[in-house]
Amino acid sequence: MGDIIFKVINVSGGLGLFLLGMKLMGEGLELAAGSKLRTLLEKITSKKFIAMLVGLMVTAVIQSSSATDAMVVGFVNAGLMDIYQSIGILFGSKIGTTVTSLLLSFDIKAIVPIFTFAGAAVITFAKKNNYRYYGQIAAGFGILFMGMTMMSENFDFLKESPVFANTVSTLAHPVLGLLVGMIFTGIIQSSSASVGILMALGMSGIVSIDQCIYIIFGMNVGACVPVFLSAAGANRESKQVALSNFLTSLFAALLLSAVVLVLEPTSFSISGLVESVPFLKGNTAAQISAVHIAFNVARTIIFLPLSNLIIKFTKLILPDKTEEEEEVTVFLDSRILTTPPMAVQQTEKECARLASLARAAFDLAMEALLNGDVKAIERVKENETTMDKLTHGITKYIVKINGLDIIDYDRKVMGAMYNAIQDLERIGDRSENICDSAQELISGEAVLSDKAIKELRTLCEVVSKLLDDSFYMFINQSKDTNLTEAVLQAEDQIDEYCELFRQNHVNRLSKGECNAEAGAVFIELLTNLERIGDHAVTVAFCIPYKNHNALPQQTQ
Repeated sequence: MGDIIFKVINVSGGLGLFLLGMKLMGEGLELAAGSKLRTLLEKITSKKFIAMLVGLMVTAVIQSSSATDAMVVGFVNAGLMDIYQSIGILFGSKIGTTVTSLLLSFDIKAIVPIFTFAGAAVITFAKKNNYRYYGQIAAGFGILFMGMTMMSENFDFLKESPVFANTVSTLAHPVLGLLVGMIFTGIIQSSSASVGILMALGMSGIVSIDQCIYIIFGMNVGACVPVFLSAAGANRESKQVALSNFLTSLFAALLLSAVVLVLEPTSFSISGLVESVPFLKGNTAAQISAVHIAFNVARTIIFLPLSNLIIKFTKLILPDKTEEEEEVTVFLDSRILTTPPMAVQQTEKECARLASLARAAFDLAMEALLNGDVKAIERVKENETTMDKLTHGITKYIVKINGLDIIDYDRKVMGAMYNAIQDLERIGDRSENICDSAQELISGEAVLSDKAIKELRTLCEVVSKLLDDSFYMFINQSKDTNLTEAVLQAEDQIDEYCELFRQNHVNRLSKGECNAEAGAVFIELLTNLERIGDHAVTVAFCIPYKNHNALPQQTQ
């Protein structure tokens, strides 16, 4: 009895190591992927095959279909892709996640401690986060295998249990096998982990491939649970993505189960075909991996061409909403936080959107000031409300990102974005101040001289060009030397114009060409335009460029 308790403790410890190793390796791969992951996801198109390949490659890199699926749901919820683009990625992610089971099928336990030691050494002594991520991958890989070996070596006590033997024998029944696989994977929310545990049982000789086929099918259906959880609270199309993903896996499991049942009495039984492969013969763990891979490949081959029909069926069950709540943020979604490099990229896009709103606010303010457009004033006020809410939303999201494990450069970029959005919001505030001055001019409370109007037009043109160049640098993270020189020269020119125009204003006052009320409005306008230029320059140079030598020194 004491020996059994000892083995149970070892199995529990092995399971803990296995799950910990999988988590460490997956997170390390995801963090180390960085910009490469971004590049892959940017290749998402409406072509289903290309989308499938993107999903396959991304999941093969980060080794978590749950993370990929959650990211896709986040993209759909943020409006970055539709259900037709996302479904191809989901097909690919299911194939990509089988790489873990493929790695586990190799007998390399003799050298596994080397990976653990090397990874731990790098994590301990490396100074740069990028190197630590590689160490995390190696250590996670080693711990993963050590946990699996520990489980397989201590599962043998189950062979002596008649109750367990009878229970396992019933798993060859299609319905029971599917249910057990679905429920178990639904609980631990990882098909890679559940298949790995099943492979450990196979290595111990406790289960055969005959008893595992339907369980494997069920595990792939249960792997859809994380997508449903990700879609909770999301928009209707995100929920449709989750449902279509589940229906595809369910249909594939039912269809392939029927195929297995039909072939079972014949000489072409699935278990017999697997056993006939030379490098799989006698290796239950490798056979389980092979069936897992075959299921997901067959699922894709059969149902990817039928994905449009599946989407139509999904929309019959879960119809589109006629009206959906409009979100202030477009690119941000909490689900994308599971993949920090993508969360950083989406934040950059949202900040670029805020910059476009700031630019629009200035243009509308100029319409109100120079052309007396009353409607432009109302639009600026509406725009300012949106900018305030958007700034608040981006700020909260950046705080969440800073709590994640991201590379040093991305952390600096997020700090820069945090500062930049404050300046962008102030550009909106200054534009609203210009509208207040414009309202005084339109109502006749103050009247500017023709010379003053001409000076304002000249200054507005320079500020407008400065905004264009500065925002281009910010949005594109450009380090073009000519452009940066142009921005700095425009800032100097604005300062010179403001000083000159203030002096001209004093001269006009002394000559009686304008009154004090008009003069106060004119000075206020100069101040607001000058401050807009200052905020724009700060935004332009906020990004911590990797090549600082490419930028000229900013004047104080």
